[in-house]
Amino acid sequence: MSVLEEMRIRSLGVIDDAVVELSPGFTAVTGETGAGKTMVVTSLGLLLGGRADPALVRIGAKAAVVEGRITVSPGDAAALRAEEAGGEIEDGALLVSRTVSAEGRSRAHLGGRSVPVGVLAELADELVAVHGQTDQQGLLKPARQRQALDRYAGAAVDVPHTKYAAAYRRLRAVVTELDELTTRARERAQEADLLRFGLDEVAAVEPLPGEDAELAAEAERLGHAEALASAAALAHTALAGDPEDQEGVDATTVVAAAGRSLDAVRAHDPALAALADRIGEISILLGDVAGELAGYADQLDADPLRLAAVEERRAALTALTRKYGDDITAVLAWAEEGAARLTELEGDDDRIGELTAERDALRAELSALGQDLTDARTEAAARFATAVTEELASLAMPHARVSFAIGQTEAPDEASGIDIGGRSVLYGPSGADEVELLLAPHPGAQPRPIAKGASGGELSRVMLAVEVVFAGSDPVPTYLFDEVDAGVGGKAAVEVGRRLAKLARSAQVVVVTHLPQVAAFADRQLLVEKTVDGSVTRSGVTVLEGEDRVRELSRMLAGQEDSETARAHAEELLETARADG
Repeated sequence: MSVLEEMRIRSLGVIDDAVVELSPGFTAVTGETGAGKTMVVTSLGLLLGGRADPALVRIGAKAAVVEGRITVSPGDAAALRAEEAGGEIEDGALLVSRTVSAEGRSRAHLGGRSVPVGVLAELADELVAVHGQTDQQGLLKPARQRQALDRYAGAAVDVPHTKYAAAYRRLRAVVTELDELTTRARERAQEADLLRFGLDEVAAVEPLPGEDAELAAEAERLGHAEALASAAALAHTALAGDPEDQEGVDATTVVAAAGRSLDAVRAHDPALAALADRIGEISILLGDVAGELAGYADQLDADPLRLAAVEERRAALTALTRKYGDDITAVLAWAEEGAARLTELEGDDDRIGELTAERDALRAELSALGQDLTDARTEAAARFATAVTEELASLAMPHARVSFAIGQTEAPDEASGIDIGGRSVLYGPSGADEVELLLAPHPGAQPRPIAKGASGGELSRVMLAVEVVFAGSDPVPTYLFDEVDAGVGGKAAVEVGRRLAKLARSAQVVVVTHLPQVAAFADRQLLVEKTVDGSVTRSGVTVLEGEDRVRELSRMLAGQEDSETARAHAEELLETARADG
């Protein structure tokens, strides 16, 4: 079992520098009001990942530091988590520290390794259960009472609750999608109509990829056919000559003459021969170009009907590009995407049908799982209430009875509820049950919600009884109680001390208390006291033994350390506690 052995606190609140040595059993922390007892709780909270408040740093100090030494056993959940974070365990001891600067910066170390503060919080879940006045207020809320009941029930609730939560999340998603489909039905229908119209327009034209560019080139050619034909004829005559003009000069004849003049002497000089070859190539090229010009002129179509057909087709394509894309390629891409979107929109009715069927199936599943949760909670509530009632008998409330009221709220209509026990009831992420803890403090009293039926002292004892019951079903190594005995006195206080001592037989218990009846049952009593300058120094947290402990209990009983009556009562309390131990 993991045990918090020691804490060193520096520059935190009224504490300048103090060491708190804790018993593996029951440790009581006592002292005058304002002496700094709650700083022990605050320090432990910081050590276990609590919120860092720079206002806690002692005035004049740069930072507050809390260091702790925890004894762990190999295989403990705390030891495994520390090793996962890279921390080292030396001789079975795990060192934990937390530093809070006056500027608000916070640092955490675990086993000598710097770690995120969240790691300390994870460690806390395995190590300590902290309870104080705020926890008592939390227990007054029905939601917290349901959580407490679920925690006690364990797997009996956890298993159906996990399945229920998953089905609930899926149902929320299905309902959201259904709402969107149905509420936007008109807009989606309008979108589908526009898509159909556009797709019909594109389909009527039947454009081909790149067709707009090809037709633009053809229109340009047809529109200038006469000029192109005339230019081609003139170019052909210039290259090949005019058969009807025997005296005309053409490029082919001139180049041929140049070639012949060089051919006569090319054998005498290789350089001149190379030039003659190049003239020969020019002659061949001129012949080819002249031939193509003749063919171009012959094939050139100046048909005005074809030009009209091209312009008409271009107009149809332009009507598409004006609406659906910069060019025909973009228009075709829009049509493809539009067809896919139209398929999706036209499938809404099918999708609505599928979602409606899934919603109904999920509601039926939630009804079954909700019934399982109700049954499991009802069974656990009876056991939980019996166990807490038995504990209250040990806390000087022998006639008190604790019970749970588990109910549901009728749904205003069938669509907003699930079926539990043949009724349509409202439901949420944790089921349909409304759980309330009831207390009947004495025979004949009607059970009432503990928020209304319990006094401060009774509420403290109910809280302690609940925690003791939890200790048997879901134990943690250390329990810290911050004045949960408020409002308790007399015989009830003795019973609270006796019950805490019993709890300490199976776990480490640390109690910040103002009750001598509680402190007397502690295995170790720590006194927190200030020096004359208002601070708590290293020597300000002391372990009380023998006469010193009797004096402190006397002060707590009567406000006077030297009162003989108080001393006799203190010694009697200690003797009672030793006899019980």
